[in-house]
Amino acid sequence: MEKRVLNEKEKSGISLQDLLLTAVLLAAGAVLKFFAGTFINFFGMKPNFIIAMYCMAIVLIRPKVYYSIIIGLLAGAICQFFPGTPYLNFASEFAGALAMGLFIFIPAATKGAKIVRDVISTFVSTVISGGLYVVLLFVFIKSDPSAMAAYVPIVLGTATLNAIIVGALYVPLMKVLKKEI
Repeated sequence: MEKRVLNEKEKSGISLQDLLLTAVLLAAGAVLKFFAGTFINFFGMKPNFIIAMYCMAIVLIRPKVYYSIIIGLLAGAICQFFPGTPYLNFASEFAGALAMGLFIFIPAATKGAKIVRDVISTFVSTVISGGLYVVLLFVFIKSDPSAMAAYVPIVLGTATLNAIIVGALYVPLMKVLKKEI
């Protein structure tokens, strides 16, 4: 009987390199949101760098779904340091990271299809996260539901900007990390 030796990732489910990469990307997202978020603003729409970076982390490390959820909850915790409605980010980032964690397992035949899949997945995950945030916001402040329609272009614009960020970082980060595209 042959004894199989497990590597570090198989033992823990995620490697130390993956943990460090996730931490660096989430920290970069927080710093960019704090410093660049106010400067990059198109008609009320600006990228949510924290969502873009957790989507990028999930794309790069391709974790199991429950690790994706943990990444989303960490992102939600980081969002507590920024102005907004407390605690709503936990639910919205949970949902966005869960979606992203599921989307990365959709098969893609070619390298180009993988990039397109991951960029579209970022867009959809941002829409899910932002959409849930807006719905919860209106539930808790008990505002007129028709006012939610004003947020639709903002959520879609943010999702578009996040998808552009992930698309721009995709190939360079994959090459630097020597990951297969």
